Amino acid sequence: MNRKNIHIPPIVYLGFVAVLLLIGCSPKLRMTGGEIRVRGNASYYGGKFHGRTTASGERFNQNAMTAAHRTLPFGTKVKVKNLNNGKQVVVRINDRGPSSKSRMIDLSKGAAKKIGVIQAGVVPVEIHYHNGAAAGKKIKTRKRRK
Repeated sequence: MNRKNIHIPPIVYLGFVAVLLLIGCSPKLRMTGGEIRVRGNASYYGGKFHGRTTASGERFNQNAMTAAHRTLPFGTKVKVKNLNNGKQVVVRINDRGPSSKSRMIDLSKGAAKKIGVIQAGVVPVEIHYHNGAAAGKKIKTRKRRK
């Protein structure tokens, strides 16, 4: 049997370990079991949008515990924690947004009051949700007229 020894330089091993450490220590996304945690900025909306139709087809209520997110399914329940004061609120995704790339979630005015976003306008938050299907009742979306 003719065996050849393959020599892998130590720098390759160090690079591999460094990449694994960077991925594991990333503050942006952590998964424990089926739970996902993501950090970013949150703002709020209300006022002129109160009573208007959301992207999910329901009427927007600025006093309800709801939020807008770009990609999470409608009906997903999300725990939002204000990293400045530690206050938390559970909201249901019922709209799309925010329009600003610097923010990841827009809270209704009622949810924003509960965690102290109103004064600051934009705050750093951590959102927690479960991986997989939406954790709430399914919401039918309306077809838009052309």
